[in-house]
Amino acid sequence: MKAGFMPISITLLALGGCAGIKYPHYYTLNMPTPVSASRATGPISGTVLVQEFGAPAYLRQGPVVYRPEPEQIAFYDYHHWAEDPGKTVTAAVVRELRQTFQSAELYDGRGDADYLLTGSLDHLEELDDGRSVSVNVGISASLRNLKTGGVIWSNTSSKTSAVEQRSVRGVVAAMSRDLTEATGQLVASLRSELAQRGN
Repeated sequence: MKAGFMPISITLLALGGCAGIKYPHYYTLNMPTPVSASRATGPISGTVLVQEFGAPAYLRQGPVVYRPEPEQIAFYDYHHWAEDPGKTVTAAVVRELRQTFQSAELYDGRGDADYLLTGSLDHLEELDDGRSVSVNVGISASLRNLKTGGVIWSNTSSKTSAVEQRSVRGVVAAMSRDLTEATGQLVASLRSELAQRGN
């Protein structure tokens, strides 16, 4: 190797650092299906389709959201979601419902089923009051009987908890944990309602 020769990748990296170029970091929610006893009494009779969950516009813009004040919404410049969080939550709900119903699938505009579940991701923010950092997550959903057209269940589930590791990575981990728990609680509420109705 000749003296003074430097690989181009290292040269570009060095020049990029000198120019102050910053590259975004991308995150995804990790929402595994929790160990659940929902199947202990057997699946609920019937099939359910799940429509993709909606979300407020500010949660669909891409950057991770934080609130420096209760009434203020701000965005991290270099920390973005790799996938729309609403899609991730929807997939987690479908997985949970597969432990509850005979069949649960994502609604694609086609198909025949007994029920249709619709919902929204209402909150997914870091809360920073200057002294402590926490996350606030919230989801809501309703279940419609497609044969009668009536809504037979609706509920919300939310959680606020402290962030143990004060970094964006720690915030995302806390959001993942709390959303997984909120999803499980929401589906447990649905199952309880249907059990009371004798479904």
